[in-house]
Amino acid sequence: MSKTTRATLALKAAGVAFDLVAYEYDPDADSIGLQAAAAIGEPPSRVLKTLMAEVDGKPVCVVVPSDAQVSMKKLAAAFGGKAAAMMKPPAAERLTGFVVGGISPFGQKRKVPTAIEESALLEPYVFVNGGQRGLQAKLLPDDAVAALGALVADLTM
Repeated sequence: MSKTTRATLALKAAGVAFDLVAYEYDPDADSIGLQAAAAIGEPPSRVLKTLMAEVDGKPVCVVVPSDAQVSMKKLAAAFGGKAAAMMKPPAAERLTGFVVGGISPFGQKRKVPTAIEESALLEPYVFVNGGQRGLQAKLLPDDAVAALGALVADLTM
């Protein structure tokens, strides 16, 4: 497994301090985020999943705790839109340059507006995908928000 990905390069370029944690990725897991949390021994509230969605047809990136579900109504409202929907996996892979299970909010091929669930900022640290399956980056939630220029909002059900 490579420890250098577009995500880790983007984190370094942004001056963000982070640690990498590798784990055994299970492609058959019901929930990639929950499987990652269990594999690294962290609560799901600290292991954030990166989802790609569309608000009024425009792509957005959504980062929420792995045990949470995104409210499409709240997501649309956060970006000042009327309707939101999850992006289909092939479209998400094309847009980000990452494969599903390895999509990071950092280092995506095309920068899109990003929102982070506000509850993540209550954690002392969080994990986000490091840009490949089986790799998590541990960082401060405020650093993630700053480096991504992310909107912080209540996004979950």
